[in-house]
Amino acid sequence: METAPPIPDAGPAPASTSLWSRLMNVFAAPGEVFEEIKSRAPATGNWLAPALILMVAGMISSIVILSQPDIVQQIHEQQQKAFDKQVSAGKMTQAQADQAAAVAEKISGPAALKIYGCVGAVISSFASLFWTALWLWLIARFYLKAPVGYLKAVEVAGLTAMIMALAAIVKTLLIVVTGNLQAALSPLLFVKHFDPHNPLHNFLALLDVMTFWVLAVRSIGLAKLTGATFGKTATAVFGVWLVISGLMIGFGLAMQAIFAK
Repeated sequence: METAPPIPDAGPAPASTSLWSRLMNVFAAPGEVFEEIKSRAPATGNWLAPALILMVAGMISSIVILSQPDIVQQIHEQQQKAFDKQVSAGKMTQAQADQAAAVAEKISGPAALKIYGCVGAVISSFASLFWTALWLWLIARFYLKAPVGYLKAVEVAGLTAMIMALAAIVKTLLIVVTGNLQAALSPLLFVKHFDPHNPLHNFLALLDVMTFWVLAVRSIGLAKLTGATFGKTATAVFGVWLVISGLMIGFGLAMQAIFAK
């Protein structure tokens, strides 16, 4: 029976740093940050502060993006295209499509969209934190066979959320500058008209520089907590992310195909 690999003795615990230092150092020296928290009791601030920062960044991002008339127009055009497809497929009459479009426009005005965006930022900031921590913990316990507590995985996921907050800011700037709702630091930046039904476009959306940065830092955190090599943790982290992303894309395309029938 395979036994858990021993976590190497790192000697004396690293000197304690302030929460602010940890939040900033995760960008440039994540290994030092995770080396420090490995030997200490779980601290709520290590995940709560980044989650709150990510939440605020997401809310500001939603407000800024949805204050752009061109972006709101793109959203309404996407809704109209969806209704037009229903008419073409014979699932709706033109009158029904016009009525549905009018209702959609009323409930998806600029103010309503901002509210939806802010609520979504609050929910996703914490939901993604604990979900990410869950699969990091599962990797640590069942793949790496390391006695890592769930709250330690929460700390890794939480501190890495600082990079996600930066990613939200970068994406917001790109969207405002380009006027493209799908703009990101990925090959999708060069695609003029994003088609959610196109598997290639969905794949290109995954190749985001900021996402890879987040995954790499999560891998570093897991390596520090478990004593495994970065290569082993990165293989697991990137692999799980790829599977989850593939399932989400597949589910989305399947739902689109079902409703298109």
